[in-house]
Amino acid sequence: MVVLNQAKRLELLEKLVAIPSVNDHEQAVAQFLHIYLAKYGISSQLVQVAPDRACLVAQIGTGTPCLALAGHLDVVAATASAWQSDPFVLTERNKKLYGRGASDMKAGVAALVIALIELVHAKKLPRGQVRLLLTVGEEMEQAGSKLLYEQGYMQDVDALLIAEPTDLKVAYAHKGSMDISVVSRGKSAHSSMPEQGYNALEPLIEFLYRTKKAFLKAAKPDELLGKATFNATVLKAGSQVNSLPERATAEINVRTTPTVDNEKVQALIELWKNKLNATGAKLTTTTYLNKVAVKKDPDSSLVHLAQALGEKYLGQTIKKIALAPVTDASNLTLDKPATFPLAIFGPGNQSVHQVDEYVDKSQYLAFCELYQALIVQYLEN
Repeated sequence: MVVLNQAKRLELLEKLVAIPSVNDHEQAVAQFLHIYLAKYGISSQLVQVAPDRACLVAQIGTGTPCLALAGHLDVVAATASAWQSDPFVLTERNKKLYGRGASDMKAGVAALVIALIELVHAKKLPRGQVRLLLTVGEEMEQAGSKLLYEQGYMQDVDALLIAEPTDLKVAYAHKGSMDISVVSRGKSAHSSMPEQGYNALEPLIEFLYRTKKAFLKAAKPDELLGKATFNATVLKAGSQVNSLPERATAEINVRTTPTVDNEKVQALIELWKNKLNATGAKLTTTTYLNKVAVKKDPDSSLVHLAQALGEKYLGQTIKKIALAPVTDASNLTLDKPATFPLAIFGPGNQSVHQVDEYVDKSQYLAFCELYQALIVQYLEN
């Protein structure tokens, strides 16, 4: 007997979208799901990350194997005036459900929660356990998945499904990401008398040029993930045209691969900072995001099961891919071997982070069924 019919499944997604869990404000949605799961007899716990920020962890079953299901509770900001409808009111148009987070990734979170509730009430769990890990901060610094990893929630996990929107594909790998800030300090002076000061912008420009050049020389393509990338994306210096800036800053984003990994990039940053400081520059660097690339088994039973069930429930061939964006897998699969079963597979499309983000209604409802079948079949084998 179905516990949550189609109307209730749509209602759950509607209620999740209505909670504006924009970066740093995820606790309300975690608390809502904590109460919602309890209503159906599933206990869960809030794992506090910071004030107004909490992950949610729930578990059904006991023993082995342990299948983890992961999703994130945060969404990116939305400018309401740019949308056709209120971004925090789930709105149906032409069989599409519009709302901030509808695709990334409250549809995936809702489908996971529904799968757990249905399996518990149908008593279909064959053996082992299912652990639901709902995180905060995935869109920014991934503080939630980092804390869950550090507290051991992945230690006994045998396989991981992440319900990120993958546009009807299943991923088992993605690039890493590093965010690096660079500060150059100098001395202000009138531009007509530069000898009395020190232009902070000049060594910063030299640093960006040298590091990018060295990076490109070392950037051998990975056979799966392709080329690593290095981009200075923010540059700030000075306040008026006739004064030398006493401070200049830049931010760099690097997308790493196993062939050009985070350690190599960090070493390159340190090398050129030290070289230029030895010539009189005053550069400091801070790596404030440091997520490694993920590359797991493309032929794991979990990936093949996701493909087979995707064809059954979604009516089309599901390709295996590597993602460009980073996911919580960077933290959650730390210390897991290359053979570890990972499948990133969920409802949603390329409208993520955009105005009028949406998820196809039929696709969301199909994943509510698909995840139930995937859990049962994976634990049976």
